[in-house]
Amino acid sequence: MALEFPSVLVTGGAGYVGSVLVPKLLDAGYAVNVLDLFIYGDNVFGDADNHPRLTKIKGDLRDRATVERAVAHCDAVIHLACISNDPSFDLDPGLGKSINFDCFRPLVQASKDAGVRRFIYASSSSVYGIKEEENVTEDLALEPLTDYSKFKAMCEEVLDAERTPGFETLTLRPATVCGYGRRLRLDLSVNILTNHAVCNGTIKVFGGTQRRPNIHIEDMTDLYLASLVAPKEKIDGQVYNAGYENQRILDIAETVRDVVGRATGRSIEIVTTPTDDLRSYHISSDRIRTRLGFQPRRTISNAVEDLADAFAAGRVPNSMEDPRYFNIKMMQSISLR
Repeated sequence: MALEFPSVLVTGGAGYVGSVLVPKLLDAGYAVNVLDLFIYGDNVFGDADNHPRLTKIKGDLRDRATVERAVAHCDAVIHLACISNDPSFDLDPGLGKSINFDCFRPLVQASKDAGVRRFIYASSSSVYGIKEEENVTEDLALEPLTDYSKFKAMCEEVLDAERTPGFETLTLRPATVCGYGRRLRLDLSVNILTNHAVCNGTIKVFGGTQRRPNIHIEDMTDLYLASLVAPKEKIDGQVYNAGYENQRILDIAETVRDVVGRATGRSIEIVTTPTDDLRSYHISSDRIRTRLGFQPRRTISNAVEDLADAFAAGRVPNSMEDPRYFNIKMMQSISLR
């Protein structure tokens, strides 16, 4: 079957999610351009690194000429690139704004000028802030608490304003991604707990009653592929949450303890510590299930199993110290100015 959008630009495609997504796109028959600084290395796609339909463009999203070269002849864009998470953003707020917001409209406009017909934006479920409602739906007001989430929300507004006939837009608001990727992040809740369980035999939980929605990295990347093949009426101008298993941090820790304990034959201890930060997030993904027909096929337990397998196979060396696993450490070690 012919692909409706056969050529795709993935910005930030050499990051955590991109390292899983790009090989899937290639396997599905897409030609893929990746625009990235490749600060975590050039070889993050495994066997797909030298694929004939893969074009790696090492460059800065803030450079208009580089963006125009990257998006040329592309039918769709999946925009993943950003300074991820609040601590990394807060290291240099001016830098974060320049990457996460200032260059967003120029990217969208360059995409339109190049003839891109579908633009998929990776926002964040953090744009809602803290809600009293038990289930946070897409209809609720955005009340972001940090600059990182504020600029995510502002980019959503820009994308909606730039939407025109022939230029279809989709905003996805993912929960926290978990599981193994070749460009692995160990600064995300499930991944953090698993790393400590494997390496230290102890999981430290601050508070524990806070709820956190998660989505397995394989499900998240499957969603991007589904977004490319879904009909226009289910995509254009739509906003979808993508977060499942709204579990308490303590429940997640217990899952990690049990899975890693079985995998290693060790007894894993959970140590709880009081905290003043009891922010809790609980998002609803009913809309994406009913309108797009998308449901996850994997669980937090599966994510921990995949991570435990990767540790056992030696694919995560020096996991407590190597800065490549921690965005804030990598940001501190390089200059993007």
